[in-house]
Amino acid sequence: MAAHALLNAFKANKPAFGTWLTTGGFVHARSLARALIGLPQKQSWIMLDCEHGLIPLNPAGVIEVIAAIHGVRDGPSALVRIPATGHGTGNGSEGVNWQIKYALDAGARGVLVPMVSTPSQAQEVVISSRFPPQGRRGFGSPYTQENWDIQTAGEYLNVANENIVVLVQIETSEGVQNVKAIAEVDGIDGLFIGPYDLSNALGYPPPSPDPHPKVEQVIQDILRVAHEAGKKCAMYCTSGAQAAQRATEGFDMINVTSDVGAMQSGLAAEFKVAASA
Repeated sequence: MAAHALLNAFKANKPAFGTWLTTGGFVHARSLARALIGLPQKQSWIMLDCEHGLIPLNPAGVIEVIAAIHGVRDGPSALVRIPATGHGTGNGSEGVNWQIKYALDAGARGVLVPMVSTPSQAQEVVISSRFPPQGRRGFGSPYTQENWDIQTAGEYLNVANENIVVLVQIETSEGVQNVKAIAEVDGIDGLFIGPYDLSNALGYPPPSPDPHPKVEQVIQDILRVAHEAGKKCAMYCTSGAQAAQRATEGFDMINVTSDVGAMQSGLAAEFKVAASA
């Protein structure tokens, strides 16, 4: 089985830096993955954003993007943020259920579910992400194991439950109120903080570039609660400087930038230099 960079970082208690992928395409995804393999530490990941990005959540499209990432030797772990939110769990859990199934059947190393606000919603996410007896995930894709560099579907079935990373986003006021109970749900590997929706939900302006001090207090509380529950805590940042600061604060999984953000900032910086000559 190919290395799982994010999970290895979690096991080693080292910060895992990653990036958001908002645009699909095999070559684009492969270029992004190759840009991360030169890091001094091989604890990287790429999040396919099927919630707000332009990557449609369908098996045929997502599986090729994941193949491009996992095809890079010693490359990052590919994860998928699904479009359905935690509000779709419970009696309406089928939206979350089939979307998690699509993401994992495509070979994702983990899933991220937005706006999870209660422990029951978190439990639904876990159940949808694990094969029986830990969950209810269906088994049958003939392609999944290939994106894990495993020979047979049976081998994948034997290792999937213990190697898939299950993350939920804390970004609602109700989620903040229930964060301790959510963190204590068995099978949740980590809490991912979405500072933009979190700020909006708490009645504060979005980060520009840093969160409002009151929101920052909530962020630090979520970090503390996650660690007290023995879980990882992830943070979305938009720059290397922000990410470095969050690493010193003890965050385990940190987004550094996005594909579009890096392209725009990189082009702007180079053109500014050229124009100053």
